[in-house]
Amino acid sequence: MSMSEIKGELSPEELRKLKPSKTVDARGMSCPGPLLAAKQAITEVPIGGILEVLSSDPGTKRDLPLWAKKMGHVYLARLRSQVTGEYS
Repeated sequence: MSMSEIKGELSPEELRKLKPSKTVDARGMSCPGPLLAAKQAITEVPIGGILEVLSSDPGTKRDLPLWAKKMGHVYLARLRSQVTGEYS
């Protein structure tokens, strides 16, 4: 699946098949830490690339999709770890 074929959120199975261009580990940061880390990291992601954000802050699940939409990025999905309960 190419990025040009992606129009919105992906299923967990589809998401797991993608390889991120950059991963931000914001676990342990509280709001607005994960969002600020994502804003800084997105400058290193090529056009059509994927930024993965790992976060333990529950607000991230609301903040990242809103920020992505505002900036004109495509928000693919969020996954919650069955082991840790953290979001990526």
